[in-house]
Amino acid sequence: MPLPAALGRFNARVTNPLLRPMARLAPGFGVVIHRGRRSGRTYRTPVNIVRRGASIVVPLTYGPDAQWVRNVLAAGECELETRGRRRRLCEPAVVIDQSRHLVPAVVRPALALVGVNHFLVLQPCESRGDGGGRRP
Repeated sequence: MPLPAALGRFNARVTNPLLRPMARLAPGFGVVIHRGRRSGRTYRTPVNIVRRGASIVVPLTYGPDAQWVRNVLAAGECELETRGRRRRLCEPAVVIDQSRHLVPAVVRPALALVGVNHFLVLQPCESRGDGGGRRP
């Protein structure tokens, strides 16, 4: 079972604003920049990331129904700011991986401990041949 929703709400209001500056620069972290489905407002959500080839994998510690995940899926794209660089990502897909093989072996026990087996997999928009022109 993913982390409780109440913890997610606390993190959104308290922890995330503190982590955003560090998450933009630290290896293994990033900030997903996405638009609200109804509000159209721009949001910035700090996340853990894993690179798998050209793909970016995000463990969904609050599950696939987290608002930011739903926003990215609805838009079909987002931006990721990591290590001081920003890139547009497309083709979001939620993948269930009970064995957690999408992430390095060293990370698997921690994700297993909190019951994470959903991951958001994103592709660089450039791989679609559209040049990554439009921003979310």
